[in-house]
Amino acid sequence: MESSALIYLTLMAVTLFLALFVKRPFPVLSCAGERREAHRIRTRQDARNTAAEVAIYLLLTGVSACRIAVGNDYWVYRFNFNLIAQNRHVSSEYGFNAIVYGIQKLFGYDRYLPVFAFFSILTVLFFCLALHAQSASFLFSLYLLLTGGYYFNSLNSVRYYLALAIALYAMRFCMEQRYLAFFFWILLGANFHKSILLVIPVYLTALFLSRVRLRKWMLIPLAAFLLSLLFAQDLYRELIFRFYPYYRDSAFDVANISYGNLAKCGAALLMTVLFGREAWKKDAAVRFYLLLNLMGLVVVCCGSFVPEASRIAYYMIISQVFLLPRVILLLPEEGKTLGIPNPVLRKLLSAGIVLAFALFFAFFLRRMYDIDIRLLPYRNWIFQ
Repeated sequence: MESSALIYLTLMAVTLFLALFVKRPFPVLSCAGERREAHRIRTRQDARNTAAEVAIYLLLTGVSACRIAVGNDYWVYRFNFNLIAQNRHVSSEYGFNAIVYGIQKLFGYDRYLPVFAFFSILTVLFFCLALHAQSASFLFSLYLLLTGGYYFNSLNSVRYYLALAIALYAMRFCMEQRYLAFFFWILLGANFHKSILLVIPVYLTALFLSRVRLRKWMLIPLAAFLLSLLFAQDLYRELIFRFYPYYRDSAFDVANISYGNLAKCGAALLMTVLFGREAWKKDAAVRFYLLLNLMGLVVVCCGSFVPEASRIAYYMIISQVFLLPRVILLLPEEGKTLGIPNPVLRKLLSAGIVLAFALFFAFFLRRMYDIDIRLLPYRNWIFQ
């Protein structure tokens, strides 16, 4: 293993250690809950939370922002930065192009390091803000974010992972039915990657289904949608190519099933159904995250005809970083036990999740040398 891989492992160890000091109230994720939190008296624990979370943010941002020649598309982005500075056509979104153009004007032509740093600062910020607001256990959710590969993959695909981080942050506004804030952040994210617009119907559908009693008639549109994925694939592809014409017949236009995502979705759904019955029956947030994982599973299984289907699925699958801790942990309010009350079973399931994601990360770490990932060897412009 390349010695620079120790940088990633050390980063994980240090940030997870700092996350041990973060202890926040169980997130209610409702408008009333947000108001109660806003008027709560600050304590020493709040100060420790803030210090630990800021330190985690700075460490994650530092490794991301100071990278050089890391990622399979690093030099492709640098080439596009220069085209943008020359006012030449680039297929990326207007907001992304405008920021790149402004930074190049400020720092000079072909000064690509500040551009990468700026987008790293934003991406990690939205990841951390999402964990701050929605995680039942900051430590557990951070572990899943890191070992699930979401943070490390953000060193690739700059535009997409910024949009993914914004979508993760915007989930809370959807669940709290704060629609103006939800639409604001999603439309802002669309200025960096248009694919984020998909989450508007997806998240709103999950919200609706999480708050109503399912009726038999609801199975009809669900069945129609699933059948359309099988028999109307050409129609979906034409719609996608209207937004991303350069995907047609490209290296991305290949049928592909991500078995890693398939396993993660299937295991999360199975665990929730078998052991989190009380949680998904009584907690709308658990149902929301659960439905997103179910939708992600459908995309993985039936959406292989979509170019870069894994990226579409990530908008739904990433909710696992909140779903799994919320299902397992208790909700200590008014004597309720919405999680798994049996402490032995809770520890066994927690250990199983930790081990499964550790194995997933080990395989992912081995693949970081692959030409389509190239996250190793890690290089930092400060020391090299």
